[in-house]
Amino acid sequence: MSEATGKTWGGRFTGPTNPDVEAYTASIAVDARLWPYDIRASQAHARMLGRQGIIPVEDATQIIEALATVAEDFAAERIVFRQELEDVHTHVEARLAELVGAETAGRLHTARSRNDQVATDLRLYLKDAVAATMTRVRALQAALLELAEGHADAAMPGYTHMQRAQPVLFAHHLLAYVEMLERDAARFRDCRARADDLPLGSGALAGVPYPLDREGVAQELGFARVTANSIDAVSDRDFVVEYHAAAALCGVHLSRLSEELVLWCGGEFAFASPDDGYATGSSIMPQKKNPDVAELARAKSGALIGNLVAALTLLKGLPLAYNRDLQEDKPALFASIDALGATLTVLAGMVATLRIDEGRMRAAAAGGFALATDLADLLVRRGVPFREAHGIVGAVVRHAEETGRGLGDLTLEELRRFSALFDEEALRLDLDTALAARDVPGGTAPKRVRAALQAARQRLSAAQEEG
Repeated sequence: MSEATGKTWGGRFTGPTNPDVEAYTASIAVDARLWPYDIRASQAHARMLGRQGIIPVEDATQIIEALATVAEDFAAERIVFRQELEDVHTHVEARLAELVGAETAGRLHTARSRNDQVATDLRLYLKDAVAATMTRVRALQAALLELAEGHADAAMPGYTHMQRAQPVLFAHHLLAYVEMLERDAARFRDCRARADDLPLGSGALAGVPYPLDREGVAQELGFARVTANSIDAVSDRDFVVEYHAAAALCGVHLSRLSEELVLWCGGEFAFASPDDGYATGSSIMPQKKNPDVAELARAKSGALIGNLVAALTLLKGLPLAYNRDLQEDKPALFASIDALGATLTVLAGMVATLRIDEGRMRAAAAGGFALATDLADLLVRRGVPFREAHGIVGAVVRHAEETGRGLGDLTLEELRRFSALFDEEALRLDLDTALAARDVPGGTAPKRVRAALQAARQRLSAAQEEG
C-alpha cells in the first residue's frame, strides 16, 4: 500500500482521498459477503503462481496457510471493517500482510487485477447462490405436490377473468404452479452454466505476461472452463442480469400464487385458511387472520422486477472494458438473492400448512353455470356445430338467470324449448362427469391428474437427487 494514501492503488498519488469520496466509493458494507470466495480464489491463484514458478513456492505456501487464518478471522468476526480499506478484497490483503508481512503478501497480486479478481469472486458466489435458490424452488414444488396429493380428488372452480369458468381438480390447479417453478429451475440452471467461466488470468483487460495455468485454477475452483476473451471477461455481467431475469420471472410466478392464496383465504372464497404460524392479526380488529406472508411475497416481486431493470440500465451505456459503475452490480444482486430465497422459504411453509375446505370448493365448482360448456359439448355430440351449440346454451343460461336458478335446476322440458336434441343425458351432467370428460394429456380428468402428480413427483425426486 502507498504510505501517502494508504491505498493499494496509491503509488502515483501524493495526497489522501477526500473523506466524502472515500465514503462514496467504499463497498465493504455490501461486498463483505464475498470473503469466502475471495479467499478461495486467492489460495488457488497463489498455488498456481508457486506451481508455475512465478513466485517462490515458499511464499506461495505461506500465503495459502495465512489465508486460511484470514478465513478463520472472518468467520469468527474478528475482522474490523474499515472504510478506508474500501472493499472486502483489500481487507483480505491487509490482514494477510499483518500475518506474513507486506513483501510476501504483495506477491499474491502478481498476474491478477482487481478486475478479474472481483469477476471471479462474484461468479463463485453466484454459482452457490443459484444452487441455494434452486434448492428452495424444489422445496416449494414439494410443498405444492404434497398439498395436491393430500387433496387429489378435491374439485374447485377454474376461473377466467376472475369469473367461475369450468370445474377443475384442485390438484390440477396446484400442478400449474409446479410447472411454472420447473421452468424457473431450468432458467436458474442455465444461468449457473453461463456463470461457470473463470475470468482469473484476464488481468485488468488485456491478459497478463506470465505463464499462467488458467485451466488448473479453473479445475481447482470448480469452473467448467476459462473465459475466451480477456476484455469480455472483466466487463461481462450477463450472468448477473440472467439471475435477475430468472428471479424476476420466478417472483412473478410467486406473486400470482400469493394473489390466489390471499383470495382463497378471504371470506368471500374461504377455500383455505393459513396456519397461525403463517398469518398475522389486526391491531384493532380481533377477528382478523391476515395472510401477510402472501401479501409481502406479492410486494417483493416488484423489487425483483426493479432490480432486473436496474441491472440492465447499469450496463447499457458502458464502453469496454471495466468501469467503476460495475461496483453497483452487487447491491441489487444481493438484494434479489436474499428476497427471493426468503420468499420461496416462507411460501413453502405457508403452502405446507394450509388448511383446505374441500366442501366449500366443491360447492363453488358445481354452482352457477360451470357446466355450460359441457351442455354445449353434449349438443356437439348430437351433430350441432359448436358455434350454434354455444348460442343455444347461452340462451339457456340467460333463461336460468332470469328465473333465478342454476342449470341443474332446469327441467328437460325447459331445455327442449331451446333444442329438441337435449335428452336425459343433459340432466345427468354433474361435476364429476364434467371433470372426467377432460380426459386428454394435460387435462383435469382425475386419471390424468393422478398420472401428472406421479410424473411430477418422479421428476422432483430426480432433481433433488442431482442436487
